Parts: sequence; C-alpha cells; structure tokens
Amino acid sequence: MDPRGTSAAATTRPSPELDTVGSFDCAEESAHYAFSVQLLLNHYAAVVPWRSEGVAELGSGDARAIGQVVRTMPGLRVHGTDISATSVERARATIDQLGVADRYTVELGDFFEWADSAGGRQVSTVIANPPYIPAPDGDILMPELWGGEHGNDLALRLLKAGFEHLLVAMPSYSDPAETLETAADLGYRVANFLAMGLEFGQYSNEPKVRAHIEQLVAGGHGWAGDDEYVVAVALLTQSPEVTRDRSAQLRRALQLPG
Repeated sequence: MDPRGTSAAATTRPSPELDTVGSFDCAEESAHYAFSVQLLLNHYAAVVPWRSEGVAELGSGDARAIGQVVRTMPGLRVHGTDISATSVERARATIDQLGVADRYTVELGDFFEWADSAGGRQVSTVIANPPYIPAPDGDILMPELWGGEHGNDLALRLLKAGFEHLLVAMPSYSDPAETLETAADLGYRVANFLAMGLEFGQYSNEPKVRAHIEQLVAGGHGWAGDDEYVVAVALLTQSPEVTRDRSAQLRRALQLPG
C-alpha cells in the first residue's frame, strides 16, 4: 500500500470517504520504494525510456517519496494521477517545496481513464505503490488502502492496461503468485527487484484484516509471519532487450513455494 495516503481508482473500491480519510506514514516502506524506483530506473535506463518519455505514476499520495527521486534524478519527469483531492493538494505542496514542479505534476482523476487518453498513450512506463490491504470488503480502518479481496486488484488492472514497463510494489501477503502468473501470461518478465521485510502496522493488524491475511496465507495465496511480511519493488517489462526473467528469484524473496 502507499504509505503516503495514495488513492487510485479501482472499480471494486469504495469512494465516498476518500477525500476525508487521513494519511499515515511508514518511513521504512516509503524509503524502500523511493530507493528501489531510483535504482531500477537508473540501472535499466537503456531499456526503460524514462529520459525521453518520462514516467506515469498511479496514485501519488503526498508525493514525498517520488518527489525526492525526481529531485535527485535531473532527467526524470513524472506525471502522477490520484483520485483523492486531499492527496493531490498535499502532493502539489510537496512538489513546490522540493522545487521540482517543472518535472513532476499531479492531476486529480482516474489513472486508467488518463491511461486511455492521448497523453497516456505517449508513455510506456508506470511506477506504482498501489493500495494492497486485503480484506473481504472495503469497510476497514482506512478504506483507501483496500486492495480488494486478495489485495492485488490494482496490480492486476495495471498489468492489463497496456504499458510496456511497470515498476510496482508487490507485498507477500497479497497473492503475489497470481500477480506474477498474470504478468507472465501478458508477456512480462521480472527484470530485477529489491525486497524488504516489514512488520505489520496498524492497518495490517486490524483484526478483520489480520484474520483475512491468515486465511489467504493458509489457502496458499501469499506469505506472512507472525507479525511480518515482505514487500518487493519489481521492474516488470515486455521489452525483448531483457532476456533474463528473475520471477523465480522474486518468488523466493516473497517466501512463496516453488
């Protein structure tokens, strides 16, 4: 999930409370996400055309993590989209404070509608740390963090949106096996990834959510320890220039069998 209050449109997520829900901060996850995006973009610059095209961002939250990345990568341009007016307001304030408004913009709206627009068709790369809290429904402590019953609704939808390169956060308890299988079926390979262990926080520990995670894990839909899980930020690409597929290594990093 986005640790900065990100919101991104999904057909199965509730929307009435999105503009009034507060944000929360997970410094470890935010730092890991930002570092991973920066490292993977730099390392695969010959494959991912971010210097010429820029990148799109699904859900910008308050833009602190990616704003820092933009500030440290002078050639990077990011177009973010968020459905929360509050998040967009915070993001724009952060971007102004960081002095990167000429290269980082955030608009209010549905990312997938933008992706189908003329502007969306000019970009081949998306970065995303989408909401990934799994629960039977969106009636949880922070509804905008709900990622669907398995927690991977937005990741699956993003895979089917037609972009060539995706840098996406993938948690171990949100059915990453299904996400990786769908990616493979759509011609994506795992170019590389960075994984980090995290402790359960307030929203993962909500009794309703915790019980659901335990059911998912018991059913073979992910991994979680007694109070921990793993998040990996992976570069998925359809480029024929990337011939090595590290999906097996990523599965192991996420503690998945096979």
